[in-house]
Amino acid sequence: MIKGFGGIFWRTKNLEETKKWYSEVLKIEIENWNGTVIKPQSGNETIFSFFTENDSYFPTEQQVMLNFQVYHLDETIEHLERIGVPLAKKKEASEFGKFIWIEDPDGRLVELWEK
Repeated sequence: MIKGFGGIFWRTKNLEETKKWYSEVLKIEIENWNGTVIKPQSGNETIFSFFTENDSYFPTEQQVMLNFQVYHLDETIEHLERIGVPLAKKKEASEFGKFIWIEDPDGRLVELWEK
């Protein structure tokens, strides 16, 4: 029945600051309607997963975590260092890929993933 995700929507404390941050830090082109369309590419997949209330993978006070796939995690880290965005958690690697975490202007942990 489900074809795929239709979007991710959330509230923010400061719309303009948040739009600017996602545009500059993650290079997401935010359009005048306050969003963008990220089109699927070959090899790209979306994971839908549940966590228990007390799972420590991301902050328990955060109900939802964004995870963006990147082409080259090391290049992404270099970009973040150049623009002064610190890592919230150091780089980790597992059988699922390589991961880093940064915080957006609302303090929301954002995961970046190279599979």
